Amino acid sequence: MRRAIVLSAFGLGTTSPNPPVGCVVLDCDGRAVGEGYHVRKGDAHAEVQALQAAGERARGGTAMVTLEPCHHHGRTPPCHQAIIDSGIRRVLVSVLGPSLRGEGAVARMRNAGLSVVTDVLAREVRLVLEPWLTALHQQRPFVTWVYAVPADGLANRMPAAAGAPFREASVDAHSLRLVHDVVLSDDGELSEGCPGGHRPEVFSLARVHPSQEPRELLLSLLAGGARSLLLDGSLSLASPFLTAGWVDQAVAYVATSGASSAVPPATATGLVGDFVLQDLTRLGNVVRIRSGRANERIYRD
Repeated sequence: MRRAIVLSAFGLGTTSPNPPVGCVVLDCDGRAVGEGYHVRKGDAHAEVQALQAAGERARGGTAMVTLEPCHHHGRTPPCHQAIIDSGIRRVLVSVLGPSLRGEGAVARMRNAGLSVVTDVLAREVRLVLEPWLTALHQQRPFVTWVYAVPADGLANRMPAAAGAPFREASVDAHSLRLVHDVVLSDDGELSEGCPGGHRPEVFSLARVHPSQEPRELLLSLLAGGARSLLLDGSLSLASPFLTAGWVDQAVAYVATSGASSAVPPATATGLVGDFVLQDLTRLGNVVRIRSGRANERIYRD
């Protein structure tokens, strides 16, 4: 399942409005014979990719999938039926579908005689699914604020602080753009995080204006297919989103002049209120501080 989680993360930044999902198929002897992940809406789902790679070796085997297989006809046929037809005998599912349409895929697979185990490494899978789940339940994109804190302690846009000591941090921060659907910068530029990553017929920024009030902006982005937004800039850019409680994650790159340098206080980085520390990583003379909302989200399975 952890391999399926890794695979699912490759879909971040391109699958919206669909969720990022990974799947691994084992043969009857427990050997991995197929794997896949969902790339974009309209493309084959993770389960279908993995089953196609496995072929007849899937018969009598096990499928491990990070999200409950779809059970309705959309742009592609229902994945639970593909699993049943493949001859798979056992299915491990991590997170159950939060928006079921009628009887769920787990029930249908069990009714077809398959052994189905649920809630497998669900907490770990939610590390990848959290933006999509947040958008589904909050009816707005998941929002991340990324910024640099140079020696003066003032939050700034990462490219504006790209010189030493931020060169290594800038490369790291660029990877954040690629896993978010949309990026909003201090200068008002609104762009696709992974250029050309989404199918244009299901994802559009054409009717979204950066000057919109934050709530209207988030609703417009959601309607256009976006499920995650990266704020790349100063506190003035993030402030209205922070005030409204719409920033879900913050990633700060804090400069130090040496091993004994003090990290600026939380008020200097803009992190106040119910944020808690999630991760600390040193990148040369910069410390990356990742924080998230203190209240743990509980999703309906």
